[in-house]
Amino acid sequence: MAYTISKVDVWAGSMKDQPGGLACKLETLSAAGANLEFVVARRCPDKPSTGVVFLAPLQGASQTRAAKKAGLAKAASLCSIRLEGPDKLGLGTEITRLLAEAKVNLRGLSAAALGRRSVVYFAFDSAADAAKAVRVLKKALAGK
Repeated sequence: MAYTISKVDVWAGSMKDQPGGLACKLETLSAAGANLEFVVARRCPDKPSTGVVFLAPLQGASQTRAAKKAGLAKAASLCSIRLEGPDKLGLGTEITRLLAEAKVNLRGLSAAALGRRSVVYFAFDSAADAAKAVRVLKKALAGK
C-alpha cells in the first residue's frame, strides 16, 4: 500500500488543567459527531492550572460550531500535513532526514504505528514549508 500525504487543519485551544478539563472539550466534539484521529494535550508550565489541546480532523459545519463552542480554533500559525502508510523500520529516520536535507524545519511531529500501519502528523511554521515537505515526501515515497 502506498503512502498518502495531505494537508490537515489542526484545531487548538486552552483547557483547565484539572480532572475533566480535556473530557469537556472532547464531549462537545463527540456530541457533534467528530471522529478524532489526532489528539495531543498537555499542561502549560508557564500558565498554572492551564493546559492546551491540539486535535484533528474536524469535518462539516456542526463539528466546526462545536469546536468553537468548546473554545477551539483552527491553529492559524500551525501548518500541518498528515502522512499515512505502511510502517517500516527506520521510517521516522528516513522522513526526518529527507526534510532536513531539503532545509525544511519541523515545528513539531507526532507519530504512531499500529500493526503494519503508521500515521505521522507534521507541523511547520509556514504554508510554504508545508508545501515543500509535501513535494519532498511524495517524491521520495512514491511507489514505496
